[in-house]
Amino acid sequence: MASCCQCEGLESQFGPETAERELRRFRRRGPIRSTRLLIDGLRAAGIADASLLDIGGGVGAIHHALLDAGASSALHVDVSPDYIKAAQDEAGRRGHADRVRFLRGDFVQLASTVPDADIVTLDRVICCYPDMPALVTHAAEKARRLFGAVYPPNVWWIRLGVRGINALMRMRRSAFRVYVHSPAAIDAVLRRNGFERIKLERTLAWEIVIYAHRAA
Repeated sequence: MASCCQCEGLESQFGPETAERELRRFRRRGPIRSTRLLIDGLRAAGIADASLLDIGGGVGAIHHALLDAGASSALHVDVSPDYIKAAQDEAGRRGHADRVRFLRGDFVQLASTVPDADIVTLDRVICCYPDMPALVTHAAEKARRLFGAVYPPNVWWIRLGVRGINALMRMRRSAFRVYVHSPAAIDAVLRRNGFERIKLERTLAWEIVIYAHRAA
């Protein structure tokens, strides 16, 4: 479970300036490439009338796109109040306000109160959370059909970059840290929870995966 210190670091790292900058960029150019690949993969797997749980949803790029494409509803969970505000503003602008619910807090701590959904997404969230097994397990338990995630690969240049980022965070006295969790360990958690991987794509900095529940 993330410590209070880690949650404070997340709120500080993803504050109003970052949220506003990302929302402006999203409105001009759409989702970044890794997010777009995740969205495209989910759409190909089938999202008509599906409910979505978007954990650490940022400015809401995933649920904005999937609601436009035929998903029925979304729940956006985020630690950052500034990201939630940005996503709410965009949901109102797109006419989605009545189909999106927002919940602020650490998903792992809130998991017992969060309803199941057809689709669960973690876009560049696993790398911001120290306890990967708890986060991925709780998220998988909420997914009825599809689970999608974006996280960094465990390769030397990513590990080197993360060490530099974390050194800079320590110099700034920020509690925020980045983590490179083993993709094989993430896969093992999902398989234990009844999922099989149906899609894997890679960019230089990210792995994009989609899993389907065997029961579905």
